[in-house]
Amino acid sequence: MSEEARLREQICDLAKSLFDRGLTHGSTGNISARTADGGLLVSPTGTSFGRLDPSRLSRFDSEGRHVSGDKPTKEMPLHTAFYDTRSQAGAVVHLHSCHAVAWSMMPDVNEDDFLPPLTPYAIMQLGRVKLLPFFRPGDPAMGEAVRGLAGKRTAVMLANHGPVVAGKDVEAACNAIEELEATARLAMLTCGCRPRQLKAEEILDVVTTFNVEWEA
Repeated sequence: MSEEARLREQICDLAKSLFDRGLTHGSTGNISARTADGGLLVSPTGTSFGRLDPSRLSRFDSEGRHVSGDKPTKEMPLHTAFYDTRSQAGAVVHLHSCHAVAWSMMPDVNEDDFLPPLTPYAIMQLGRVKLLPFFRPGDPAMGEAVRGLAGKRTAVMLANHGPVVAGKDVEAACNAIEELEATARLAMLTCGCRPRQLKAEEILDVVTTFNVEWEA
């Protein structure tokens, strides 16, 4: 099996795992990954994460031209914005996971630090998550908002919509977006209960020990 064939299978297997565990539903969500030649494999528009076909993934060449496969997701501006501003990005995942979306609707959520510091794991895998305003699905302005961050964030939360995470490869991106959803779930479960959060010095220790990108 070629390297690209393995990547196609991995994308579909990970997407199905996310779907089977309810992290996205119906035909929501999209996923992409860099190929060895600098191109992209992207989930097609209107497809379910539970039923992606490796042979029908949208294929882009290194110049950004759609060269084979089905029509790509309408959220391509989001994906290309991360690839263009973060040279180390090897994959991008966007979900409509319920707890993250619910947390984005809560009053007084910190736009510059969307997830409260409840555990070290979201810090380790995501750094600070930026909450972006609501955009119509497919609006190219979402991509421009990501570009405006100048590559300083690995993850953003689209208000009333869903999270978007870039990772060094497709497995890392999927792991990180799962951590985002898990932390948002904890935030919702403890909302109004005044939970103990990590202290500033504890956060700094995690950031320093694990070499986390952490914009002050």
